[in-house]
Amino acid sequence: MPRGEIIFTGMDRVIFGQEAASAIVAEAARLDAKRVFLLVSGTLNRETDAVDVIAEALGTSFAGRCDHMPSHSPREAVVACANAARDADCDLLVCFGGGSVTDGGKGVTICLEHNITDVSGLEPFRTVVDENGNRHYPEYAAPTVRSIIVPTTLSGGEFNARAGITNTVEKLKQSYIHPGIIPISVILDPAVTVYTPEWLWLSTGIRAVDHAVETYCSLDANAYTDGAALQALRLLSEGLSRVKAEPSNLDARLQCLMGAWISMTGVVTGTR
Repeated sequence: MPRGEIIFTGMDRVIFGQEAASAIVAEAARLDAKRVFLLVSGTLNRETDAVDVIAEALGTSFAGRCDHMPSHSPREAVVACANAARDADCDLLVCFGGGSVTDGGKGVTICLEHNITDVSGLEPFRTVVDENGNRHYPEYAAPTVRSIIVPTTLSGGEFNARAGITNTVEKLKQSYIHPGIIPISVILDPAVTVYTPEWLWLSTGIRAVDHAVETYCSLDANAYTDGAALQALRLLSEGLSRVKAEPSNLDARLQCLMGAWISMTGVVTGTR
């Protein structure tokens, strides 16, 4: 008889098919947030009005924005954003963009909680692998400033309590893992993904396919994760093909977003 354990995350909710700006405003009200700081994609901020729409919708709750989070979330950018958010008296962080923004935002919440103001301050919080290959997870207080993530790609990192942050001196991406860095909510709005370049949308979609395949083939697979993996593959197979044929098809884009979410089921519930 199979035996196992399903571990759930500290995420409150996933909101899908709703306009991002109105959903963010509603979540900020639910959480009684008064100072909402935005960490956003530089391209979205410079070349579209999508970020301005969110800022205007927040009204007096809008506390500021940072649009500098380069690829692979370098430590310098994470700390700089955290310093700006701290100066703005941020009580809720909204991350709007791809995987680097998502991971960077998780790092920002660590910095805010532990008053990290320079890159060396992040060192005690990263996961360390010793000479025997054993992974060590530091224990520390969970962030009290939580995040909301609005993803524009399909990598699925918003559903994981892990951040990959790059040490630019050692040229190494390092892991920060803690159950408290999971976002409090994720908003899946297909309309804001139309700005994502096709190559990035499709390639991250294949990453989601990889999550589902690895889960299904895992030695830890079970009826729960198998069902999720197969449904993710159905959604992604159909959705990615439909978006490739018709990039403006929001129903197809939502299929992809839902598939990417479900593809993470095994990853975040303990399947190796």
